[in-house]
Parts: sequence; structure tokens; C-alpha cells
Amino acid sequence: MASSVGLSLCGQVVVVRGGSRFLATSTSSSDDDSLFTYDCSTAEKKSPENKGEDGPPVDQGSDTILASTFSTSGSYFALTDDSKRLILFRTKPWQCLSVRMVVRRCTALTFTASEEKVLVADKSGDVYSFSVLEPHGCGKLELGHLSMLLDVAVSPDDLFILTADRDEKIRVSWAAAPHSIEAFCLGHTEFVSRIFVVPDQPELLLSSSGKMNVARVPRHSQFCEFCCQPSSLFCNKKGNTQAHRKDRTLRLWEYRSGRELHCCHLDTPQEPAEPWGDKRFAAARMVYWHRENCVALLGDGIPVVYIFQLDAPRWQLVYRQQLTFQHRVWDIAFEESQGLWVLQDCREDPLVLWAPVGGQWQSVPENAVLKKVSAHLRGNWAMLEGSAGMTDGFSSLYKATFDNMSTYLKKKEERLQQQLEKKRRKDPPPGPNGQTKKMKSGAGP
Repeated sequence: MASSVGLSLCGQVVVVRGGSRFLATSTSSSDDDSLFTYDCSTAEKKSPENKGEDGPPVDQGSDTILASTFSTSGSYFALTDDSKRLILFRTKPWQCLSVRMVVRRCTALTFTASEEKVLVADKSGDVYSFSVLEPHGCGKLELGHLSMLLDVAVSPDDLFILTADRDEKIRVSWAAAPHSIEAFCLGHTEFVSRIFVVPDQPELLLSSSGKMNVARVPRHSQFCEFCCQPSSLFCNKKGNTQAHRKDRTLRLWEYRSGRELHCCHLDTPQEPAEPWGDKRFAAARMVYWHRENCVALLGDGIPVVYIFQLDAPRWQLVYRQQLTFQHRVWDIAFEESQGLWVLQDCREDPLVLWAPVGGQWQSVPENAVLKKVSAHLRGNWAMLEGSAGMTDGFSSLYKATFDNMSTYLKKKEERLQQQLEKKRRKDPPPGPNGQTKKMKSGAGP
């Protein structure tokens, strides 16, 4: 799942999307100031086969762009929208090649390394492939999960399709025979929000997951409020905050064997200030910088970006820095020759550039390219401003929890009191002479 506002960089092309529109321009330092814009509301609409009892379609959709991506070389660009359409573009020069219908609303998409197909993951848990060479061909069902898919990736050699779902699983399937599963990467305890195959380390996979709130065990309770299980079985120490942080991790895998190589918990000492301090965390975006072997992780709805260094020979992720921003961060992307581009909710400075300076990541002055793209964004600010907050991100994916333990203990205490009271009435205490006094109804003193 992706935000309604997004940033994509590939080669010397940048795309910024918001709502049903996107704009594309060059990042080269030449005088090329051309701008390509596209509005999904003007795209061809086909009547869906699923109709209501009276004939009209059940759901028309809002044309909002749900996901988008470049091909590896940047020659193609694809997007899916809320009207269940897959739209394919050629980027050199920009041209819309086709508009095709998909079965369900999509959550993620990616091109194969050969750029012959685009894979689309949807909310019902299925992955469909659509031909790029035959831009009007129908989709083909490749594989399916029992729960919603949140991300899809392809190995650099096109041998494997990797899928991440809401039920904490990462599946590695053979592309030639998707029913044949090579491995599962198991370890996350919350939905897997993002996966990414490292391009220059094709055997390695990065994954990130969401987080539930922290549970506390009451000092005089035998049960954990979070899991309603005996604290001696699941908790380390009663009376303190326990390790029931369901997940808030960045993990490194050798995906063909399903082996977890390293796990980084994102509970760093520098927590963001209110109102984001107690917010549930999920990685909305994960990007990789080949030049510096850096991984950047953007939290969903919070102005925080985590920076990690990938130490591939030692199979480790090294935490470097936490970047905090004054404005809401919509999306991030690495530009190979410059650093980290940050798209933020600020009309005066919609794009900022961060780069390592003397071992520390710092905001650097914007260059001519950044000024040019920022000028285009300010001229189309209504596209971004009107799209902010249109989607709820990952908030609907967290598992529901119910604090019924306190109610249970209260009712149990009331039940014990009632049983004790009944016992007292049935067996009254003995009198002064050691005999039980029996009171008859209606009898006087």
C-alpha cells in the first residue's frame, strides 16, 4: 500500500504524483525544462463486468493513483489507480501505451528485470502479470495468497517472485512455476509492509514491518494486558513495560533459504516529538543507495527517516542516523549522484536534499535541478495539497486488540463475593451456646 502522494526517481527522470495526477520532468543539469503531466480521470474507462442487481456498476472508483513504479532501465513507467486500471507509459519520450483493467484494486506493482512483464499485487492476495511487449494483452494470474498482499518484488535474474502479505509472511516462489514455493521468510510478528531485493547483492532481501502499541503488565496482576496470558509464561518482569512490541524491525534475509541474517529494532532513543511520539509505526517506504550501500526507511505518517548501512560481507545492517523533519514527509527517493530527495508537506520547500557530510547526514543547499523541480511542484501544489490525507496508510492493517482482562478480573471478583455471601447465608455462624440459630419467617423476637 502506498500514500496518495509519491516520489519516484530513475536515471534522469523524476515523477511526483498526487491524487489522480502525476508530473514528470528531467533531473539533468541541461536547459531541458519540459514537463509531462497526466490525469487518470481523463483515461479510458471500461465498464466492469461485476454489476449490481439493477445494472449499474457496484463501485466506480475515484481515479486516485494507488501505486506506481519505473522499470529497471527507466524506459517504462506503470501505475494503478482506484478505478482498477493499469496504465503503462513509455518514458523516452513520454507516451501512454495502454490502459488495461485489473480484477481488484492493487497495492503494489513491479517490472521484471527483463522488462517484458509488469507484476501487479492486489488486495485479494493475487499477483497478475501483464505483458509490456503486448501492451493491450490481458492479465494472467500467477499466484495467490490467503490474505492481502502489501508488496511484490522480483529477483534480479527473474527466477523468483517475492511477495509480502498482511499475515506476517514473505513467500519466495519460482517465476516459471509460481505454484512451486522455494522458501518462506518467517520472523515478523506484524504485517510486512515493504520488501526489497538488494540490486548489487541479489541473494539478499530487506523487509520491514509494522508495530503495535506496547503492553504493560499490572504490578499485582498474573496476566498480561496485551495477550491475556500468564505473565510468567510470556513476560520478563511484572510491573514494567514488556517486550510486546509486536514488530518494528528492519530485517535482512537470504531469501532462497528463508534464513534471517540480521534484525534491527527501530526503537532508537531519539523518538519524534508529539503528536507522533505514540503513533503506531510502519515503514511506508524503503529505498537503497548503491553508491554508499545505504538503506533509508520512512515511517508512515511521521516525519522520521532512519538511515542504515548495509555491511554485505558481514551480513549486517548498521544503524547510522535518524533524520527528523519539521513537516510531514510524503515520500523519499535516492538520486545516485546527489543523495536523498525528501518530498515534504511544505509549499516553500517541497523538496529537500540530504547527504552524508563528514560522516553525518545533513541537509544540503538545493542545487539548480532541485530548484527547477520545486518550481514545478509549487506551480502544481493543488495536486499535492488536495491529495494529502486521502488514504489511511497502514492504520487499517493493525490487528485489533481488546483490553478485556480488567473486565474479566472485576467480574471474577464479583462472582467470588457472591459465592461467599451465599455460603454465609446458608451456613450462619453458631450462637452463644454453640448451637445454630434458625430464624423462621414471620416469627417475632
